[in-house]
Amino acid sequence: MGTSDEPVLEARQITKRFPGVVALDRVSFAVLPGEVHALVGENGAGKSTLIKIFTGVYRPDGGELRYQGAPAAFATPLDARRSGISTIYQEINLVPMMSVARNLLLGREPRNRLGVIDATRMYAEAERVLSGYGVRTDVRRPLRTLGMGAQQMVALARAISVDARVVIMDEPTSSLEPREVETLFGVIRRLRDDGIGVVYVSHRLDELYQVCDRVTVLRDGRTAHTGPLAGLERLQLISLMLGRDLDEVRTGGATRFSRDHEAVATGEPVVEARGLTRRHVLSEVSVSVRPGEVVGLGGLLGAGRSETAKAIMGAMPLDSGEVLVAGFPLRRGSTSTAIRAGVSLLPEDRKAEGIIPNLSVRENIVLASLPSLARGGVVSDARIDEVVAAFMRKLRIKASSPHQKVSELSGGNQQKVLLARWLAMRPRALLLDEPTRGIDVGAKAEVQALIEELAGEGLGVLLISSDLEELAEGSDRIVVLREGAVVGELSGAEVTEEGIMASIADHAPAASTTPAAHSTRGESHD
Repeated sequence: MGTSDEPVLEARQITKRFPGVVALDRVSFAVLPGEVHALVGENGAGKSTLIKIFTGVYRPDGGELRYQGAPAAFATPLDARRSGISTIYQEINLVPMMSVARNLLLGREPRNRLGVIDATRMYAEAERVLSGYGVRTDVRRPLRTLGMGAQQMVALARAISVDARVVIMDEPTSSLEPREVETLFGVIRRLRDDGIGVVYVSHRLDELYQVCDRVTVLRDGRTAHTGPLAGLERLQLISLMLGRDLDEVRTGGATRFSRDHEAVATGEPVVEARGLTRRHVLSEVSVSVRPGEVVGLGGLLGAGRSETAKAIMGAMPLDSGEVLVAGFPLRRGSTSTAIRAGVSLLPEDRKAEGIIPNLSVRENIVLASLPSLARGGVVSDARIDEVVAAFMRKLRIKASSPHQKVSELSGGNQQKVLLARWLAMRPRALLLDEPTRGIDVGAKAEVQALIEELAGEGLGVLLISSDLEELAEGSDRIVVLREGAVVGELSGAEVTEEGIMASIADHAPAASTTPAAHSTRGESHD
């Protein structure tokens, strides 16, 4: 259908204030019918706040919101959705205990003449809709029994199957397999052809250049740039997001985070895993990390990377194997023993396994280290304030104050708060599971630089990342896993993206008796 000149959804000079913070400062944004418009910026730039104004979660303090050519004010998210604005969030907001069909058609279930839900029609309709998105499953089963990627596709299908005029996608590919990403892109192109406006939020630049027509860059709550994406060089886009000169990004980006792979860490391992085995999950996995060394765990999703980190931490039962810290074996299956020995884990899912959302930044940072801060059983507020201030400064955590709720921070800043919590424990070894997932380019660069700095101070780091470039640039050695077993180790000049992929590809799938915690994703790192 193409685009028209009249925006379907528009923000004109929108301002939104919170106590001590101006989240949006006269921001303008417009998406046209039949256009895919990228909304990008560092965490804390204002993207989430703008989306919440579009969807009726917040009301603006200034400016005007317009929808389909007329002034608009949505009282609630339901009001926005009924008006034709659908949102797909990074964190799936469905009901895990309900069936797939009920989740898909919740509030719109077909009913018979007595007003009772017609289950036969509901299941048939759910199967028909989901098949169009590449999801073929028993729609009667509970949603929680599906993989995260399939759940995300159900959420996508639910959002689009209503009569939407605008679809807002907030990091929609974070849980998807490569095949599912291609299906999503096909859906987006279909929406564009049908004249539906798509607002696409993602930190993955490859995706933006594949599917988006225009881009708006937010920085520090203001509109930094709006224009066509075609012809905008990637480094230009990054420089707009970071607010830095293009020359600085060019010179800094290529070398700032690359480690010297030829340098070999010496000394005894600070942490060592030997023969970690759990039926159907891990098979004889061994990995060691020396002081000042960053060891990457490579492999496809489901290869056993997160499970290895949890096993080292004592958070997953094992059938056999042992973990040693500074040469001394740890009691198997005891997280507290691992923490006391100096091992800390930054989990992949910071919301479910990391931050305590109702507590402040200050409370989240010192949560694990309170016993070590006590003197005679009493913890000094002054000492806590000193520790919190030091880590907020060191990690450049952006918050209105240490007493701000951590749930109000951007994703990147929440990640830094978690990192501060474990660094406050003064660990010997730090296990990082996807430390930059879901955070923007600027916050990602800061976290990568911090990992480099921590290793330089003698900390041993185990780094898990699905981003092959990040893994290759940030690791001294890489242990490659496949289906729960070690299939290769790279060091020196071998530590490259190509080396990781070749190590995975050169090994045939293990026999049916070996672990298979999740389905193989193909030869991709997403």
